[in-house]
Amino acid sequence: MPDTFQLRIVTPTRLLLDERVREVSAPGTLGEFGVLPDHITFLTSLEIGSLRFRTEGDAQRIAIRGGFAEVADNVMTILADDAAFPHDINAETARAELAAADSRLRDLSPLDPAYAQLDADRRWAQACLEVSSGR
Repeated sequence: MPDTFQLRIVTPTRLLLDERVREVSAPGTLGEFGVLPDHITFLTSLEIGSLRFRTEGDAQRIAIRGGFAEVADNVMTILADDAAFPHDINAETARAELAAADSRLRDLSPLDPAYAQLDADRRWAQACLEVSSGR
């Protein structure tokens, strides 16, 4: 049994990551899930949140803005709407975006057409803050 598998994270603009990992934990739309070597073939949609993975050394985190994950033949491919490593995140900007989204959401009904996008923006800013702070 292999002790690692390939993790590829792709956004519409770039290949963010392509390396061997020991495990992955990701935010699926039906809840958080984990992947280890020799995982069964699997396809799911992703929620906005924090994706964690472990290489030979320490654990790392990446903020993921939704998308899809596929696991097949010891390769996990993440097709993310957007993704960011902690060093790519400006915490002050994320804090300001979170505060602005929270403020605007207070004035909207969940039935308002703009609510869903604004809520996604709020959750993305929150995920970026969590990843950048190491929480």
